[in-house]
Amino acid sequence: MYEAYFGLRQAPFSLTPDTGFFFRNEAHVEALQVLRLALEAGEGFIKVTGEVGTGKTLLCRLLLNTLDEAWVTAWVPNPYLDPDALRRAIADELRVPLGPSPRQHTVVKKLQERLIELAGQGRRVAVVIDEAQALSDEALEALRLLSNLETETRKLLHVVLFGQPELDERLARPGLRQLRQRIGFSYRLQPLDAEGVALYLQHRLAVAGYNGRPLFAPRALRRLHRASRGIPRLVNVLAHKALLLAYGRGLREVGEAEVALAVRDTEDAGAGARPARLRPPFIAAAALALVLAAVALWRQWGAA
Repeated sequence: MYEAYFGLRQAPFSLTPDTGFFFRNEAHVEALQVLRLALEAGEGFIKVTGEVGTGKTLLCRLLLNTLDEAWVTAWVPNPYLDPDALRRAIADELRVPLGPSPRQHTVVKKLQERLIELAGQGRRVAVVIDEAQALSDEALEALRLLSNLETETRKLLHVVLFGQPELDERLARPGLRQLRQRIGFSYRLQPLDAEGVALYLQHRLAVAGYNGRPLFAPRALRRLHRASRGIPRLVNVLAHKALLLAYGRGLREVGEAEVALAVRDTEDAGAGARPARLRPPFIAAAALALVLAAVALWRQWGAA
């Protein structure tokens, strides 16, 4: 809506985990390095945790995109699976023919055969699970047992778990101590600091095609950092709404007032993370933005 107004080629603050917008901040670069080193070292289990919105799914996709042809990957984005369904999902990703209604023993046997086949080709296998905190205890135990598949010299299967901090709490339980002891490397993603938020905004705007003067005033940046707590997803939400407001008001710079209204309209923004109420000023500004966009389109059609 406001892209042409601010000289952008595309929307800069989409919530989809687009690797083209990857911001090489210290935490994510370090996490990616830890993942690559741990996999190359042959670790059976690797864990990355972080609060909601800190970029775990984006990091997951980056890992999948950066592994070379020596690796075969099985990506499980939906962990709400029972142990049998999880094993079948991994088998499907590894192109293991199972046939209709296979028994558990058959699935495990065919998986082992496929892993041995790939190892014979000099290839390694990584199972990457997003939102791993949603796995049941039984599914986690099934993963542990699958990781037992190995030759005399190396693991046949490596598992990377991406999850919210609740995953750490789950693994702290006595019943999962065997799996916890298998985790060779772990990493905790941290939110962005104030400088990181400013650089993050600048980076995403540049990727989207912006090359003008700073769009966010210094006071707006400070307010945005406090309200978002440095969580990239919240930064995206607030920045998008603030830009929409600036566009609706005919401004060329986002000020603290626009960020403050965006914060009021966003449930998880602010230190208290209180439920939001849609305020009349925001509604009026958003409505004005829609009117301006409609007028611009009408003028383009008329000129054509």
